[in-house]
Amino acid sequence: MKKTIIAITAALILSPTIALAGNGDHDNHKQAQFNYTGPVSTITVAELLKDTSMFTEQNAIVDGQIIRHVRKDKYLFSDGTTEIQIELDDDISLPTAINETTKVRLFGEYEGGSTPEIEVDRVQIL
Repeated sequence: MKKTIIAITAALILSPTIALAGNGDHDNHKQAQFNYTGPVSTITVAELLKDTSMFTEQNAIVDGQIIRHVRKDKYLFSDGTTEIQIELDDDISLPTAINETTKVRLFGEYEGGSTPEIEVDRVQIL
């Protein structure tokens, strides 16, 4: 009797986990990303850097070039007048290689603080 109760309890606990687990092949089920190429409201790096409070967070879209690799996922970005550190998400991939002269549009979140940076969610080659 005890073994039956334990088996039923274990089955009830594990059933939702097994049902939701899937096959673990999540990358093959990505949806096609919408790629709008029309006008977009951008902001300059200088405008972002006007507020470097550690509590500052705002969405940002900037145009320019990624000019140097700093370390790991940190890079230096320039919009032609001012530079800022950026952090690229792990899941960002581009169809072609880029260099310091490649014009890009970055979509992300600006965060102030002692080292202001943009956490980049998406990169679009212009």
